[in-house]
Amino acid sequence: MIMGIPESQLETWSKQGATVTSQNTHESIRNALKSSDLATKCTYDLFLQGSYRNFTNVYAESDVDIVAQLNSIYYYEISGLTTSKQSKFNESISPAKYGFFDFRNDILKILTDYYGFSSITNGNKSIKVTKGSNRLNADVVVCVEYRYYTRYNDPYDSSYIEGIKFFTQTGQQIVNYPSQHYDNGAQKNNSENTNGWYKPIIRMFKNARSRLVTEGKISRDLAPSYFLECLLHNVPNSKFGKSYTESYSNIVNWLSETTIDDFKCQHKLYNLFGSSTDQWSMESAKVLINNYVDLWNNW
Repeated sequence: MIMGIPESQLETWSKQGATVTSQNTHESIRNALKSSDLATKCTYDLFLQGSYRNFTNVYAESDVDIVAQLNSIYYYEISGLTTSKQSKFNESISPAKYGFFDFRNDILKILTDYYGFSSITNGNKSIKVTKGSNRLNADVVVCVEYRYYTRYNDPYDSSYIEGIKFFTQTGQQIVNYPSQHYDNGAQKNNSENTNGWYKPIIRMFKNARSRLVTEGKISRDLAPSYFLECLLHNVPNSKFGKSYTESYSNIVNWLSETTIDDFKCQHKLYNLFGSSTDQWSMESAKVLINNYVDLWNNW
């Protein structure tokens, strides 16, 4: 690629968005749950998720992703165990009296009572809380701990990959691994890999994507932030650094020339591209990459 986007523009795009108000939003939701009797019914965690947790948020983003995770029970996958181990596992479990739908209904009621009916929308994947004084819009994802077992002898001698699982309002089951996503992103960003360039570069490309949306080159839903972050996680560490212009050029050139069909999600547990609800369309990725090339060449 020749021509190019000025270093000053790319550096501006790399800046992180608001952080204090995201923490305030998290604390506000936490206070709402604390004001109720939820803790007498179950054990749960509440934590930031998505770009605000991963430090990849940009100024244009306003919605804060917050996970409310039920820990009193867990969903599980044991298909990787032998038949005898599966039988042993099944002997150790018992039915739950308080489950996902109880937990979600309780949180929906708590948030509605705390913020008011007009501030709450019961969305398909999350409960949406509109912004207020000193807090941003929030998407509260209600889920249950999920365990993918890789070894099982007894409840105290076992190994599993921990994730989250939830059901959409339309009945879809979604499993994800936010802790692995976070850890792998932090590792790629460290001094031994991209030396702190990875997360600013993600923000740079997110803002470049927003520019393409504003100009009508791509649709707003073509490249969700999660998938864009996963795409860039597959780029070799050597393509990041020295300058923003060199990073942009090296990364887009590499993505244009390489085969992307075997790319993994950032948590590395399944393929980025596919037909499930938590995978991306390869065609969409290629449209995005081609538009990144055009944005550079026609600046």
